[in-house]
Amino acid sequence: MEFITYWRQFCAPYVKARFTKDMDERGASLVEYALLVALIAVVCIIAVTTLGGNASKKLSKVGSAIQ
Repeated sequence: MEFITYWRQFCAPYVKARFTKDMDERGASLVEYALLVALIAVVCIIAVTTLGGNASKKLSKVGSAIQ
């Protein structure tokens, strides 16, 4: 009986606080990483679209000049 009392008074609050804190931080980190990946994807799409259009125009000019 003394072990159960000791556990409830000293160990259980520490364990509970530790796991709930870790869960909150993991959730926040997951959201931050998801937003970061989404932002990188949007920037990459915009860059490929813009540079692809410019590259296509340049290559067309070069192809026309060669003929």
